[in-house]
Amino acid sequence: MSSSDLVLQARGLTKRYGRRPALTDCDLDLPRGRVVGLVGPNGAGKSTLLNLACGLSTPTAGTLRVLGSPPAANAAHLARVGFVAQDTPVYASFSVADHLRMGAKLNPSWDPGLAERRIAQVGLDPGQRAGRLSGGQRAQLALTVAVAKRPELLILDEPAAALDPLARDGFLRNLTGVVAELGATAILSSHLLGDVERSCDHLVVLDGSRVQVAGDVADLLARHHRLVAPRGELDRLPAGVEVVLRRHTGAYEHAVVRADRPPAGTPWRVEPVGLEELALSYLTRAAGEGNR
Repeated sequence: MSSSDLVLQARGLTKRYGRRPALTDCDLDLPRGRVVGLVGPNGAGKSTLLNLACGLSTPTAGTLRVLGSPPAANAAHLARVGFVAQDTPVYASFSVADHLRMGAKLNPSWDPGLAERRIAQVGLDPGQRAGRLSGGQRAQLALTVAVAKRPELLILDEPAAALDPLARDGFLRNLTGVVAELGATAILSSHLLGDVERSCDHLVVLDGSRVQVAGDVADLLARHHRLVAPRGELDRLPAGVEVVLRRHTGAYEHAVVRADRPPAGTPWRVEPVGLEELALSYLTRAAGEGNR
């Protein structure tokens, strides 16, 4: 894949705060036109990666390019990136309409029709002050301000984490719809695997400050399998089969493996792996390595 096909490209990307590593030697290619799910536990480095991509922080080492340029290279580059921070910040004393007027003044590519249509679609009163909105309504307002500048890249740092299930469902449905309308790329950071499974077609798993696995969801699911066999039968796997996670259950053992093709001609039972199991397998392996 050429660099022009990538919305984000990192090589050896490292960020440390004092002696504490937040990201370590990360190589990552994110293709355009995807909804990318960035998952990992608290402290995995998700927010650090997104802050670096927005130009809010600078790397300790390595390189990072966003939309073909260093992050926040200039005002024109900033206009191509929309960002919704973790607490979906809005101005409590401003009305919904005030936010739209502010967005229009700050963003030369502002689309007033898109902004007004989204406000009506999600049922926001233009005269309502943001401080009186519910959490779900504030998240919808922050998303509207971000998308009405018509960005090529939309970055969202756990925007739905604090929402109740109904508000989160509405936010995610609106997100996927507006990304499709814009023809943009979105990076959605979340520790809720169900949200990623329903919304994203590309996955990045971060843990221990490192990228554990990344790729298009369809490709990752095709390359991962669950093997089930009596204990000891999985001790000698064929070449080209990488064990991600292995567990024992009674007289049987289960292994989530990565292989270009399902192992054939063996007595093992080969089963498909879902996205949640795949991500949890890498996270569990990373946690185990960290505890050794």
